[in-house]
Amino acid sequence: MRLKLVPQNTSFDFFSRWKVWLGISALMMVVAFTSFMLQGLNFGIDFRGGTTIRTQSAQEIDVGAYRDALTPLELGDVTITEIFDPTFGDDENVAMIRIQAQADAEAVSAATVSAVEEALKVAAPDIEFVSVESVGPKVSGELIQTAVIAVVLAIGAVLVYIWLRFEWQFALGAVAALVHDVILTIGIFSELQIRFDLAIIAALLTIVGYSLNDTVVVFDRVRENLRKYKKKDLKEVLNISINETLSRTVMTSVTTLLALISLYVLGGDVIRGFVFAMIWGVIVGTYSSVFVASTILLWLGVKRDWSKPSNTAGNQFANIDA
Repeated sequence: MRLKLVPQNTSFDFFSRWKVWLGISALMMVVAFTSFMLQGLNFGIDFRGGTTIRTQSAQEIDVGAYRDALTPLELGDVTITEIFDPTFGDDENVAMIRIQAQADAEAVSAATVSAVEEALKVAAPDIEFVSVESVGPKVSGELIQTAVIAVVLAIGAVLVYIWLRFEWQFALGAVAALVHDVILTIGIFSELQIRFDLAIIAALLTIVGYSLNDTVVVFDRVRENLRKYKKKDLKEVLNISINETLSRTVMTSVTTLLALISLYVLGGDVIRGFVFAMIWGVIVGTYSSVFVASTILLWLGVKRDWSKPSNTAGNQFANIDA
């Protein structure tokens, strides 16, 4: 017997309350944008600048012990990562310790570095400090600019891809859903003041890909059903298509969330921000694929047989309210 989270044949009307769903999305986007403007993001070392210390020890690295040793120094954002490399010997246990810039300085002071080294020697007496490198605010600013460009280019590429594969109405619906997902993800990080670093940019790009995959699955079925049900109006065709793909959409999202929640609980502090962004992205991405992208498509209208002109926006929403 196969596990089914959603019955095979469903007949939900996803557009009976389209104004409510779009209203919720618009409200969440306004809250996210307002939070971003008022309190901004809690940028991590990647975007703020700081100092990276590379250590090596013969004994196994205990990240918890290292963190406990540094906590009394009150250094703010500190990231400790163990580095694995097959070329390392058994007595080469390497860690990377990243400390945010202190008191608006471009880098951590020499006195602070010395204090960190003394504290770590308590946790690992044989520890060696291989290198100390600093990242200034200029480099961090360039990283922010590059990250923004990466996200914008990814969304732009999606616009072109969907336009070529389907029609421009499908492309605008997909991009609207992606922008919705990105804004809400940035907003939740601003509202909760979770550390925002390069790993979160990677998560944003992954969310764009995940949400697009869901949207394309629905749009593929819509295109098939537009040819199959030529007498049905667009609202009905969209409802049929979403219901036909609902079981697959829910199963994919739930199984992905199970893996992500396990990583969030067991993965440790280093990847927790990335995994949180992915969990949030899967939830809002699934929602937007059904309620945002499809509603935008319904509003814009599409060709029924790929030869007749598309319906007007007014006629489409007259059908929704009917």
